Amino acid sequence: MIKIIPAIDIIEGKCVRLSQGDYEQKKVYCDNATDMAREFKEAGIKHIHLVDLDGAKSKHVVNVDTLKEIVSGTGLEVDFGGGIKTDDDINLAFEHGAKQVTVGSIAVQNPELFLGWLKKYGPERIILGADVKNGFISVNGWKEGSTESLIPFLKKYVDEGVQLVLCTDISKDGMLQGPSIQLYTQIMKQFPNLKLIASGGVSSMKDIEELDKAGIYAVVTGKAIYEGKITLQEIMNFINKSKD
Repeated sequence: MIKIIPAIDIIEGKCVRLSQGDYEQKKVYCDNATDMAREFKEAGIKHIHLVDLDGAKSKHVVNVDTLKEIVSGTGLEVDFGGGIKTDDDINLAFEHGAKQVTVGSIAVQNPELFLGWLKKYGPERIILGADVKNGFISVNGWKEGSTESLIPFLKKYVDEGVQLVLCTDISKDGMLQGPSIQLYTQIMKQFPNLKLIASGGVSSMKDIEELDKAGIYAVVTGKAIYEGKITLQEIMNFINKSKD
């Protein structure tokens, strides 16, 4: 059964959402990200995806105090991403309570450093972020493109031991138009043992059910929850059904 992972994107400690990664298209959904995390906890969620948008923009982690507050205040397992560029950044994330980190840009720009982290912390704690636009990886909060094509990029790191990949179709993110099931199916065909986390475009529980049928390990969803397209009750029902 697919794992549902709500996303909390933070700017200045507030829970926000962007459309297609555009900082000019920002909508604030909650003034306190920790309060949002508590709501997810009460709905039976055990794991959230926390994105430091200030960090992604600044190219170093910023909102680690919010990370610490969420972990200590809710007990949720948090995978943390955004602005992790150096040893100091990744150490800060883990020291402030992150169970996992999502790293994308460094895997493109400094493969040796990424592989060092993979070896040091283990493949269960390092999630490879693969943010895709028109078949190519984007970096630095989606503001910059790269010449890395998706499938060869993934193969390089799966061969090195990566087990977890968070793949976001940037064109779909925040648009509520359905996920790129064809893209994720293509990835799973190439890498059948990969724990693939789909992100971008989820608009309903039906979308999540379709991803589940496609054999996707987990799905990250944010805007669909905040806009009421998916209710916390529906998520609770899905989680309880998976326990049966």
